[in-house]
Amino acid sequence: MGYRREYSNVNLLLGFLAGGAIGVGLALLFAPRSGKETRRKIREFAGDTSDKVVEYAGDVKEKVTSTIGKSKDFIDEKKSALSTAIESGKEAYKEEKQIFSS
Repeated sequence: MGYRREYSNVNLLLGFLAGGAIGVGLALLFAPRSGKETRRKIREFAGDTSDKVVEYAGDVKEKVTSTIGKSKDFIDEKKSALSTAIESGKEAYKEEKQIFSS
């Protein structure tokens, strides 16, 4: 029996971004620049990447929160409709029972 692991789109995107960041970092390290200039470029890149990751994480959190809120509203709406249908069914059953028992 094989082990199968499911990946979400978010995990896939984060892996892609991390791989890209590592690739860019390595490209900077092997670029034909002086050590001081390369370290400055790495610091700039790390700062930019950090800002982008924080922004992306905020966007993801906002979307997840929104989706959860919409899901809760949808479930509450369906629960209400189901409760109303059950009550209507009970009432109809009582009415039919009274008609047939008379």
